[in-house]
Amino acid sequence: MTTDQIEEYYDATTFGEMRSDLLQAIELTKEPKIAIDCGCGAGSDIERLATLGFTVYGYDLEDESISRCKERFKNNSDVILSRDSFSTFEYPRASLVLADASLFFCPENEFNYVWQKIYACLFAEGIFCGSFLGPYDTMASPSYSKDSFWPNSLVFREEEVKLLFKKYEVCNFTEHRLSGETAQGVPHDWHIFSVVARKI
Repeated sequence: MTTDQIEEYYDATTFGEMRSDLLQAIELTKEPKIAIDCGCGAGSDIERLATLGFTVYGYDLEDESISRCKERFKNNSDVILSRDSFSTFEYPRASLVLADASLFFCPENEFNYVWQKIYACLFAEGIFCGSFLGPYDTMASPSYSKDSFWPNSLVFREEEVKLLFKKYEVCNFTEHRLSGETAQGVPHDWHIFSVVARKI
């Protein structure tokens, strides 16, 4: 994405409706209220979590994301931000890990390492809430322009997603298939698997 496209995306996603999967995850999360937002973007989920008394560690690889979030949460010492990738971030112990529409962009050769880090950082009965890109999404198509958003997208089939959660109790597994427009007004077909799961 160009700098202008990144800014447009963050402008469009600074505030958004509370997703049902995040609401469920928050309700399932036990003390201590410590969350990690993987790929925190403009900080809309950090805002919700911080309002509910969570200490939130947010990271993103985009400078624009961290710059915006630092300004947005400059008066909240319970929001800790860093410019990091999935593999360079030092995962603190947490009761909730949030990865909404972010693991799509984890390099394939780093995913297993990152997935192990996520599992290891969660307290016993900690909650994972995140989404995975399915094969029928526009971004998974071989004809999708790699310059449109990100050069590579990590795609999972349903059975592959389910295999990731052998060490979890799956509380909610939802497949989303819909068509519409992106925040920038571009036509898009979505195929997303959303998962809320408890570490066992």
